[in-house]
Amino acid sequence: MSERGWDGRLRTSSAQALYLHVPFCARKCAYCDFASWDTRAQDPLMAAYAHALSVQIDEAEGLGLLQDADTAYVGGGTPSLLGEGLPPLVARVVALGVSELTCEANPDSLTDSLLEGLAHAGTTRLSIGVQSLEDAELAKLGRLHDAACAKERVAAAVASGLDVSCDLMCATPGQTDASWGRTLGQAAALGVGHVSVYPLMIEEGTALDRRYAHDPCAWNSDEVQAARMQQAQVLLERYGYRRYEVASYAMPGKACRHNKAYWTGRPYLGLGTQASSMLTLKGYLRLRGLARQLPEPPCGTARVRLTMTSERGRLARAPSLASQPFSLEFLDEAQAAAEDLMLGARLVEGLDPGLLGHAREALPAGALDACLEGLLADGLLSERAGRLAPTESGWLLGNELYERLWDLAPGEVASVDCGA
Repeated sequence: MSERGWDGRLRTSSAQALYLHVPFCARKCAYCDFASWDTRAQDPLMAAYAHALSVQIDEAEGLGLLQDADTAYVGGGTPSLLGEGLPPLVARVVALGVSELTCEANPDSLTDSLLEGLAHAGTTRLSIGVQSLEDAELAKLGRLHDAACAKERVAAAVASGLDVSCDLMCATPGQTDASWGRTLGQAAALGVGHVSVYPLMIEEGTALDRRYAHDPCAWNSDEVQAARMQQAQVLLERYGYRRYEVASYAMPGKACRHNKAYWTGRPYLGLGTQASSMLTLKGYLRLRGLARQLPEPPCGTARVRLTMTSERGRLARAPSLASQPFSLEFLDEAQAAAEDLMLGARLVEGLDPGLLGHAREALPAGALDACLEGLLADGLLSERAGRLAPTESGWLLGNELYERLWDLAPGEVASVDCGA
């Protein structure tokens, strides 16, 4: 795809990344508020849903929405719960011509036969939900696997030749500095090329929220979260990983390009229940050519954010994009620029000079430079290698940094829900 400057990302009519959401889990974890539901093995709904995703891929391809797609990600939920139904879905996506395809998996459902099938179908990366390598911590999180299972399955995935990422979680019940250090060290020793680390968020309405409703949760305080994230940086860099995004570390050449697409203004298409998309106006109008239930965009729209709000059973029964309800947000060019600044501030490399130049033109005169001067003065950004990049304080006070950049967006973002 040709782009002339940063504003070219707002002019393309195709998504550059594809996300597929698989909303099935063997058992929902205690902390999870994602769109996922307990599902028995071999439930026929899973096969029907996977077929529905293929239908939506066919439709999106026919609309020209995937002609520039270069990366794809199959997430959940637990995609590996699909078992033998997952490799054909992967093969359908690979046929689009993507060069990187990631599948999420849990250790308890990542069998040898599935590993072989995924590799044969064209999967390039596996993101394995390990979370911890301490049995007591895993039990408190409601995970189905134990540490031995996680280590054995990750080792098998690495041996398969796929690029492997481990997802790890800190500031969890029962975790200590010592146990967190052990988890980080053991994960690195398995030979994975990528590690993602996240502080536990106690989301309203989850089992964990109910369990600790009257507990101050000192083990999950902002201070503990910050200390554990700093500990992860020190240890993972000692093992040879380099941080490239606030929660992501990789060996040289092993960064996830799909993840970076989210932080660098690349349009993406999400398919499946509760999947989110970020499309340009031209991309949205292509989608609207089939999905006539989508409203006319307001004048001045440059970017559209959509979430497919269908229930999983309904989507499996009526998969066409023309049959799906959506929630939508319409951003003008200034709001899109502020959003790109906020997202770009997650990257270690800092804010792209092309983005800064585009934002200066899109935002009210002087607003960007005044904001950047304030962030520099407050120590949240610094100049590094010719770019403005987050400082250590910027990482630890990320919400403040992101909020101040987003506050550059003028006016209110127009939003609407639409049915099919």
